Amino acid sequence: MKTLLVKYTPRNERSSTKKLLDAFREKIRNSETEELDLCSDVPDMFLEENLLAYIQRNYLGNTLTPEQKKLMSKMDRMTEQLKSADIVVVAFPMNNFSMPAAVKAWFDSVILKGQTWDVKDGGYVGMMNGKKALVLVTSGGFYSKAPMVAWEHALSLTKLEFQFMGYSDVQGILAEGMNAGDDIKSVNLTKSIEQIQSIAQKWYN
Repeated sequence: MKTLLVKYTPRNERSSTKKLLDAFREKIRNSETEELDLCSDVPDMFLEENLLAYIQRNYLGNTLTPEQKKLMSKMDRMTEQLKSADIVVVAFPMNNFSMPAAVKAWFDSVILKGQTWDVKDGGYVGMMNGKKALVLVTSGGFYSKAPMVAWEHALSLTKLEFQFMGYSDVQGILAEGMNAGDDIKSVNLTKSIEQIQSIAQKWYN
């Protein structure tokens, strides 16, 4: 079994998100572990030339030129890395109500037609069946209850991305109130860490 940890924690040791990921990491058992740091290994965005290469290869079935293969190389590497993992954990802080740009670019890099999803009988089909995904998100404010529920597009979008790719078990943790004061932050972090450890224990034991 293999576990892939995908992290975006630019605040490093000051990061509440890192504390959540570390709590999961401590519970991993009997699994090869690989880590992808999106702060240092920044995913490519789809721009004019690599988008054209992607369409030519994955939609039209054309052979790419050496230059086009080079344009797609980082996306292909990250996609193969994801496909090789049985469990993937993605950890990041909420930025402006959604995921940071680097995290969105990573999802755009690995949600590739014919690799992690496809079209069959006129509908979308995920190709990652039997795999598990966990999303760990921290937020400064509170978004799990009205009136701010509609503003939350970090955890909800990330879970949707994994569901689209066909993951069989998608779990998510939102540690809220990281800017609400030390007492509230401590309580919410502790609660989230307990939930994370419970998920890890179930998956690995």
